[in-house]
Amino acid sequence: MKNKNERSFWQKWKAKYRLVILNSENFEERLSFKLSRIGVFLSVVFSIIILVGGTASVIALTPIREYIPGYTSSDIKRQVMTLEFLSDSLLIELEQNKRYLGNIKNIVSGMPVEKLEVDTSYKNKIKDEIVFSKNIEDSMLRVQIESEEQFNVFNKPSQQNEQVQNLLFFKPVEGMVIEGFNSEKNHYGVDIVAKDNATIKSTLDGVVMFSSWTSETGNVIAIIHANQLISVYKHNSVLLKKEGEKVRAGDYIAIIGNSGKWTSGPHLHFELWHKGEAINPQKYILF
Repeated sequence: MKNKNERSFWQKWKAKYRLVILNSENFEERLSFKLSRIGVFLSVVFSIIILVGGTASVIALTPIREYIPGYTSSDIKRQVMTLEFLSDSLLIELEQNKRYLGNIKNIVSGMPVEKLEVDTSYKNKIKDEIVFSKNIEDSMLRVQIESEEQFNVFNKPSQQNEQVQNLLFFKPVEGMVIEGFNSEKNHYGVDIVAKDNATIKSTLDGVVMFSSWTSETGNVIAIIHANQLISVYKHNSVLLKKEGEKVRAGDYIAIIGNSGKWTSGPHLHFELWHKGEAINPQKYILF
Protein backbone atom coordinates (compact mmCIF):
# COMPACT_ATOMS: atom_id res chain seq x y z
CA MET A 1 0.00 0.00 0.00
CA LYS A 2 2.88 2.31 0.88
CA ASN A 3 4.67 1.71 -2.41
CA LYS A 4 1.42 2.31 -4.22
CA ASN A 5 1.01 5.71 -2.53
CA GLU A 6 4.61 6.67 -3.25
CA ARG A 7 4.17 5.68 -6.87
CA SER A 8 0.99 7.70 -7.05
CA PHE A 9 2.76 10.77 -5.53
CA TRP A 10 5.69 10.72 -7.98
CA GLN A 11 3.37 10.02 -10.87
CA LYS A 12 1.41 13.17 -10.03
CA TRP A 13 4.63 15.25 -9.84
CA LYS A 14 5.97 13.76 -13.07
CA ALA A 15 2.69 13.86 -14.92
CA LYS A 16 2.73 16.09 -17.98
CA TYR A 17 0.27 18.91 -18.38
CA ARG A 18 -0.28 21.17 -21.30
CA LEU A 19 -0.54 24.92 -20.80
CA VAL A 20 -2.39 26.42 -23.72
CA ILE A 21 -2.77 30.13 -24.48
CA LEU A 22 -5.83 30.86 -26.64
CA ASN A 23 -7.16 33.91 -28.36
CA SER A 24 -10.18 35.00 -26.32
CA GLU A 25 -12.16 35.99 -29.39
CA ASN A 26 -11.87 32.96 -31.63
CA PHE A 27 -10.23 30.50 -29.24
CA GLU A 28 -7.32 30.12 -31.64
CA GLU A 29 -4.34 28.42 -30.03
CA ARG A 30 -1.40 30.78 -29.82
CA LEU A 31 1.09 29.05 -27.51
CA SER A 32 1.24 25.77 -25.68
CA PHE A 33 3.68 24.37 -23.14
CA LYS A 34 4.16 20.92 -21.73
CA LEU A 35 4.64 21.18 -17.97
CA SER A 36 4.98 18.97 -14.94
CA ARG A 37 4.72 19.84 -11.28
CA ILE A 38 8.33 18.97 -10.55
CA GLY A 39 9.50 20.95 -13.59
CA VAL A 40 7.59 24.05 -12.45
CA PHE A 41 8.94 23.65 -8.91
CA LEU A 42 12.57 23.36 -10.05
CA SER A 43 12.19 26.31 -12.44
CA VAL A 44 10.87 28.51 -9.62
CA VAL A 45 13.70 27.45 -7.28
CA PHE A 46 16.40 28.11 -9.88
CA SER A 47 14.82 31.45 -10.78
CA ILE A 48 14.86 32.53 -7.13
CA ILE A 49 18.49 31.47 -6.73
CA ILE A 50 19.54 33.36 -9.87
CA LEU A 51 17.57 36.45 -8.80
CA VAL A 52 19.04 36.49 -5.28
CA GLY A 53 22.58 35.80 -6.51
CA GLY A 54 22.37 38.46 -9.21
CA THR A 55 21.01 41.05 -6.79
CA ALA A 56 23.74 40.30 -4.23
CA SER A 57 26.43 40.53 -6.93
CA VAL A 58 25.14 43.89 -8.17
CA ILE A 59 25.07 45.29 -4.62
CA ALA A 60 28.50 43.93 -3.68
CA LEU A 61 30.36 44.82 -6.86
CA THR A 62 28.88 48.21 -7.76
CA PRO A 63 28.61 51.61 -6.01
CA ILE A 64 24.95 50.83 -5.27
CA ARG A 65 26.11 49.25 -2.00
CA GLU A 66 26.89 52.72 -0.62
CA TYR A 67 23.17 53.54 -0.62
CA ILE A 68 22.36 50.68 1.74
CA PRO A 69 21.58 52.02 5.27
CA GLY A 70 24.39 51.20 7.68
CA TYR A 71 26.97 50.55 4.97
CA THR A 72 30.05 52.80 5.08
CA SER A 73 31.93 53.54 1.90
CA SER A 74 35.66 52.89 1.64
CA ASP A 75 36.36 56.62 1.22
CA ILE A 76 34.55 57.48 4.44
CA LYS A 77 36.39 54.70 6.28
CA ARG A 78 39.71 56.02 4.99
CA GLN A 79 38.86 59.57 6.01
CA VAL A 80 37.76 58.47 9.48
CA MET A 81 40.95 56.48 10.03
CA THR A 82 43.07 59.37 8.75
CA LEU A 83 41.33 61.81 11.10
CA GLU A 84 41.80 59.39 13.99
CA PHE A 85 45.49 59.13 13.19
CA LEU A 86 45.88 62.90 12.97
CA SER A 87 43.99 63.45 16.23
CA ASP A 88 46.31 60.99 17.97
CA SER A 89 49.37 62.82 16.67
CA LEU A 90 47.89 66.19 17.72
CA LEU A 91 47.27 64.89 21.25
CA ILE A 92 50.87 63.70 21.43
CA GLU A 93 52.16 67.05 20.19
CA LEU A 94 49.94 68.89 22.69
CA GLU A 95 51.37 66.81 25.51
CA GLN A 96 54.90 67.53 24.26
CA ASN A 97 54.15 71.26 24.18
CA LYS A 98 52.81 71.21 27.74
CA ARG A 99 55.93 69.45 28.95
CA TYR A 100 58.07 71.85 26.93
CA LEU A 101 56.48 74.85 28.66
CA GLY A 102 57.06 73.13 31.98
CA ASN A 103 60.73 72.73 31.07
CA ILE A 104 60.97 76.44 30.23
CA LYS A 105 59.73 77.23 33.75
CA ASN A 106 62.34 74.86 35.15
CA ILE A 107 65.04 76.56 33.05
CA VAL A 108 64.11 79.96 34.45
CA SER A 109 63.95 78.76 38.04
CA GLY A 110 67.16 76.74 37.77
CA MET A 111 65.48 73.37 38.27
CA PRO A 112 66.58 70.30 36.26
CA VAL A 113 64.63 69.75 33.07
CA GLU A 114 62.80 66.61 32.10
CA LYS A 115 64.05 64.76 29.06
CA LEU A 116 61.22 64.16 26.65
CA GLU A 117 60.76 60.90 24.80
CA VAL A 118 58.55 61.21 21.74
CA ASP A 119 56.21 58.25 21.30
CA THR A 120 56.30 57.22 17.67
CA SER A 121 54.55 53.89 18.13
CA TYR A 122 51.41 55.32 16.60
CA LYS A 123 53.25 55.58 13.29
CA ASN A 124 53.83 51.81 13.19
CA LYS A 125 50.30 51.20 14.41
CA ILE A 126 48.80 53.22 11.63
CA LYS A 127 50.82 51.34 9.03
CA ASP A 128 49.51 48.03 10.34
CA GLU A 129 45.86 49.01 10.76
CA ILE A 130 45.19 51.34 7.84
CA VAL A 131 45.52 50.47 4.18
CA PHE A 132 45.24 53.52 1.95
CA SER A 133 44.41 53.34 -1.70
CA LYS A 134 47.37 54.35 -3.81
CA ASN A 135 46.70 57.82 -5.13
CA ILE A 136 48.52 61.15 -5.14
CA GLU A 137 46.60 62.69 -2.23
CA ASP A 138 47.21 59.72 0.09
CA SER A 139 50.89 59.54 -0.82
CA MET A 140 51.36 63.24 -0.09
CA LEU A 141 49.53 62.90 3.23
CA ARG A 142 51.61 59.90 4.25
CA VAL A 143 54.89 61.64 3.37
CA GLN A 144 53.83 64.79 5.23
CA ILE A 145 52.86 62.92 8.40
CA GLU A 146 55.88 60.63 8.52
CA SER A 147 58.39 63.38 7.69
CA GLU A 148 56.80 65.87 10.08
CA GLU A 149 59.09 66.31 13.07
CA GLN A 150 57.40 66.04 16.44
CA PHE A 151 58.06 68.84 18.94
CA ASN A 152 61.04 67.28 20.66
CA VAL A 153 63.01 69.68 22.82
CA PHE A 154 66.04 67.41 22.94
CA ASN A 155 67.88 67.21 19.62
CA LYS A 156 71.21 65.76 18.73
CA PRO A 157 74.21 68.01 19.41
CA SER A 158 75.23 67.89 15.76
CA GLN A 159 71.87 69.36 14.74
CA GLN A 160 72.19 72.03 17.41
CA ASN A 161 75.67 73.02 16.36
CA GLU A 162 74.61 73.51 12.75
CA GLN A 163 71.85 75.93 13.77
CA VAL A 164 73.73 77.82 16.49
CA GLN A 165 77.32 78.07 15.31
CA ASN A 166 76.46 80.48 12.50
CA LEU A 167 74.88 83.03 14.87
CA LEU A 168 76.78 86.13 15.92
CA PHE A 169 76.44 86.39 19.71
CA PHE A 170 76.89 89.61 21.68
CA LYS A 171 78.88 89.29 24.91
CA PRO A 172 76.32 89.72 27.74
CA VAL A 173 78.75 91.44 30.14
CA GLU A 174 82.41 92.40 30.34
CA GLY A 175 84.03 90.25 32.98
CA MET A 176 85.80 87.01 33.86
CA VAL A 177 84.37 83.51 33.87
CA ILE A 178 84.84 81.98 37.34
CA GLU A 179 82.88 78.76 36.76
CA GLY A 180 82.20 77.07 33.46
CA PHE A 181 79.47 74.89 32.05
CA ASN A 182 79.12 71.47 33.70
CA SER A 183 75.93 69.52 32.98
CA GLU A 184 77.03 66.63 35.22
CA LYS A 185 76.84 68.96 38.21
CA ASN A 186 73.61 70.55 36.94
CA HIS A 187 75.47 73.79 36.25
CA TYR A 188 73.92 74.65 32.91
CA GLY A 189 75.65 77.96 32.29
CA VAL A 190 78.70 80.08 33.06
CA ASP A 191 79.28 82.38 36.04
CA ILE A 192 80.82 85.74 35.13
CA VAL A 193 82.23 88.25 37.61
CA ALA A 194 82.12 91.89 36.51
CA LYS A 195 82.34 95.38 37.96
CA ASP A 196 79.71 96.62 40.40
CA ASN A 197 76.54 97.85 38.66
CA ALA A 198 77.76 96.53 35.33
CA THR A 199 75.03 96.48 32.73
CA ILE A 200 73.97 93.19 31.19
CA LYS A 201 73.18 93.10 27.49
CA SER A 202 71.04 90.87 25.31
CA THR A 203 73.20 88.40 23.42
CA LEU A 204 70.87 88.31 20.36
CA ASP A 205 67.73 89.90 19.00
CA GLY A 206 64.62 88.50 20.61
CA VAL A 207 61.59 88.94 22.84
CA VAL A 208 61.58 88.91 26.65
CA MET A 209 59.65 85.82 27.70
CA PHE A 210 60.30 86.06 31.45
CA SER A 211 61.27 88.96 33.67
CA SER A 212 60.61 88.42 37.34
CA TRP A 213 61.87 87.29 40.73
CA THR A 214 62.53 83.68 41.78
CA SER A 215 63.59 82.66 45.26
CA GLU A 216 66.44 80.45 44.04
CA THR A 217 68.00 82.64 41.33
CA GLY A 218 66.74 86.13 42.27
CA ASN A 219 65.91 88.56 39.51
CA VAL A 220 65.85 86.57 36.29
CA ILE A 221 65.30 87.65 32.71
CA ALA A 222 64.94 85.18 29.84
CA ILE A 223 64.83 86.05 26.15
CA ILE A 224 63.64 83.82 23.34
CA HIS A 225 65.47 84.19 20.02
CA ALA A 226 65.16 82.67 16.58
CA ASN A 227 65.65 78.91 16.03
CA GLN A 228 64.12 78.11 19.45
CA LEU A 229 67.16 79.54 21.21
CA ILE A 230 66.73 80.92 24.73
CA SER A 231 69.20 82.99 26.73
CA VAL A 232 68.81 83.28 30.52
CA TYR A 233 70.40 85.89 32.84
CA LYS A 234 70.21 85.21 36.61
CA HIS A 235 71.05 86.83 39.97
CA ASN A 236 70.50 90.38 38.71
CA SER A 237 69.96 93.33 41.04
CA VAL A 238 67.65 95.22 38.65
CA LEU A 239 65.66 94.15 35.60
CA LEU A 240 65.38 96.76 32.83
CA LYS A 241 62.99 94.99 30.48
CA LYS A 242 59.49 93.59 30.91
CA GLU A 243 57.90 90.47 29.49
CA GLY A 244 56.82 90.88 25.88
CA GLU A 245 59.32 93.63 25.04
CA LYS A 246 61.43 93.24 21.93
CA VAL A 247 65.18 93.65 22.37
CA ARG A 248 68.08 93.98 19.99
CA ALA A 249 71.52 92.40 20.44
CA GLY A 250 73.49 94.64 22.81
CA ASP A 251 70.44 96.30 24.41
CA TYR A 252 70.67 96.79 28.18
CA ILE A 253 68.33 94.35 29.90
CA ALA A 254 69.53 94.18 33.55
CA ILE A 255 72.19 95.18 36.08
CA ILE A 256 74.49 92.61 37.64
CA GLY A 257 73.70 91.62 41.20
CA ASN A 258 73.71 89.04 43.96
CA SER A 259 70.03 88.11 44.29
CA GLY A 260 68.59 84.71 45.10
CA LYS A 261 69.62 82.03 47.58
CA TRP A 262 71.75 80.15 45.01
CA THR A 263 74.43 82.81 44.81
CA SER A 264 77.73 83.33 46.59
CA GLY A 265 78.53 86.86 45.47
CA PRO A 266 77.82 89.47 42.76
CA HIS A 267 77.98 87.80 39.37
CA LEU A 268 75.97 86.90 36.28
CA HIS A 269 74.86 83.34 35.73
CA PHE A 270 74.36 83.12 31.97
CA GLU A 271 72.72 80.17 30.19
CA LEU A 272 71.98 79.23 26.57
CA TRP A 273 69.28 76.69 25.74
CA HIS A 274 68.62 75.39 22.25
CA LYS A 275 65.40 73.43 21.71
CA GLY A 276 65.26 72.60 25.40
CA GLU A 277 68.84 71.37 25.82
CA ALA A 278 71.48 73.40 27.62
CA ILE A 279 74.53 74.24 25.52
CA ASN A 280 77.91 75.58 26.61
CA PRO A 281 77.99 79.37 25.98
CA GLN A 282 81.81 79.35 25.83
CA LYS A 283 81.66 77.36 22.59
CA TYR A 284 79.95 80.27 20.87
CA ILE A 285 80.90 83.41 22.83
CA LEU A 286 84.39 84.68 23.60
CA PHE A 287 84.16 86.03 27.17
